[in-house]
Amino acid sequence: MLAKRIAITGGLEAANLLRAAGLMRDARGRGAIFTLHHVRPCEDHAFAPNAHLEITPAFLDAVLRQLKSEGYRFVALDDVPALLADAKPGQPFAAFTLDDGYRNNLVYALPVFERHQAPFTIFVAKGLAERTHTIWWETLAALLRKEDKLPFDFGNGSEMIDLATSVAKASAFARFAEYLHRNDEAAVVTAIDALAERHEIDAREIVDDLVMGPPELNLLEASPLASLGAHTVSHRAVSRLSDADVRDEMAVSCDYVETITGKRPLSLAYPYGTREAVGERQAMIARDLGFAVAVTTQPGVVTQRSLQNIAYLPRLSINGLYQKTRYISGLASGIPLKLMGNRG
Repeated sequence: MLAKRIAITGGLEAANLLRAAGLMRDARGRGAIFTLHHVRPCEDHAFAPNAHLEITPAFLDAVLRQLKSEGYRFVALDDVPALLADAKPGQPFAAFTLDDGYRNNLVYALPVFERHQAPFTIFVAKGLAERTHTIWWETLAALLRKEDKLPFDFGNGSEMIDLATSVAKASAFARFAEYLHRNDEAAVVTAIDALAERHEIDAREIVDDLVMGPPELNLLEASPLASLGAHTVSHRAVSRLSDADVRDEMAVSCDYVETITGKRPLSLAYPYGTREAVGERQAMIARDLGFAVAVTTQPGVVTQRSLQNIAYLPRLSINGLYQKTRYISGLASGIPLKLMGNRG
């Protein structure tokens, strides 16, 4: 992991230097859609497996200032298809999206976006907002942080997992995540929640602490800069569901957002959003359901060619492990992706 972070940091540094020198300007494309999750003051934990999913309000403010200084205009995600359809390139755009509907988006992110008059979209998972589903990665982090060892059955009988050090905890977290993504996700989440409960951690209480319910979502959506999008019901990888289940997850999530806002959402974010979590089959279902735009978490800038795949757009992650504005500049330049052979 350390080697990977060093390589990514080096790539972002190099990309920013090339950008500042005015090289590879065409790599930027028409603009970028940015992914965020938590926006909140830094919480100091020795073991923080989800640190990549959170940034501070101060860093978000710095990112918006930096992008504005580089000539980006801030646009709503729903406007991206029309912008791409315009044959004239014009000013590069930046659209901001936040997945899962965390309460800190209302408390900390909204004031920053308002300060810069930057539109943004919050993707709502009905099961989280209604407390019928849990956030396994948050539950697991709390559980592994608390214990020095745990029993669990990864398919070959119960075994005792060593959690004595931060390295051991990180290894265990990765193992749980891999097991979840290779097996029945709902069943593994249930097993993690049950294990947490045996160790006096309430997975539903974690959701209640972190995620906005309908009144807060309604309050947030009252801002002219904010919009709500669909994020399925259960936050499961749609690539491993039947077509009927995928359609139901998307449609029910869409209906739910409409009950909160009074209008049909035009946008959808696929849970996890990786190539393993969503594919062209699920993008076709999203198009059939009438979503004007749907986003993955696969890295990339947005180009005119993206119109051909408007239900499978890339996003750039504002990653909590790389909270330096020059890294955002390097990433938004598209240069790292161009060097990796990403055509957009």
